[in-house]
Amino acid sequence: MTFNWKTMSVGLLLIALIVSGRLASHYRDNATEYKKQRDETSQALNLAKSTITDMQTRQRDVAVLDAKYTGELADAKATIDQLERDVATGKRRLQLNAKCPANGTTSTGGMGDASGPRLTDSAQRDYFTLRERIVTVTKQVGYLQDYINTQCLR
Repeated sequence: MTFNWKTMSVGLLLIALIVSGRLASHYRDNATEYKKQRDETSQALNLAKSTITDMQTRQRDVAVLDAKYTGELADAKATIDQLERDVATGKRRLQLNAKCPANGTTSTGGMGDASGPRLTDSAQRDYFTLRERIVTVTKQVGYLQDYINTQCLR
């Protein structure tokens, strides 16, 4: 048996070619997989950035709404408090549309010392409490409606 260098070199070259082809295929598959992972990660990152931007915009919008309605509520409460102080000091009066009930007795006809119909002190306090609560609820409902229209339905 003779040793043929040409056949052996062709065989080695063929083996080297097969091995290098397999290595190239392996590294190409890895590169493709890494590219796919990079693209997916990049897409997720872009989605996260846009979500954060949207959340920051919404937070600013909600802060503006909150400031608006908090200010309006504070102004309304201050107005009610001032009205209550004015009534207490006599600067203003609560006007009542009241009639004294007829209880079957005849009146004496004298009106000189009679005072007009007036609320009791507790009824007057209740009036201002109810007025403040009405304003509070009205402002809260307005805030929630604006919040729904600008944040939830967007």
